[in-house]
Amino acid sequence: MSDAPNEDEFYKKLKHQLADTALWPTIYLYKFIVPTDTTKIKQIERIFDNLGAVISTKQSKNGKYTSVSINVRMKNPDHVIFKYKEVAEKVEGVISL
Repeated sequence: MSDAPNEDEFYKKLKHQLADTALWPTIYLYKFIVPTDTTKIKQIERIFDNLGAVISTKQSKNGKYTSVSINVRMKNPDHVIFKYKEVAEKVEGVISL
C-alpha cells in the first residue's frame, strides 16, 4: 500500500469494521507473509514482544516464504492498526493479511 490516501482509507475502514465486530479488549489474530529470512521473522516477533502474544510460523511448500500468525490481546481497534503500521514500517517485504 504505497498510495497514502488509499492506505488511510483502508485503515479507516478496518477501524470501523473492528469496532463493529468485536467487544474490546479482545484476542486478535494477525497474519503476515514474509520472505523466509530469520531476521525478518525476528523483527515481527520483537514488535509483539511483551504483549503475551502466541506466535507461530509455517514455511511455504517451496520454503521461499514464511507465514507468521500472531494471537494477541489488543485493547482497541487503534492498537490493532498501530501494530499493522509498525510491522509495515519496520519489516521490508512483509504482506499483511
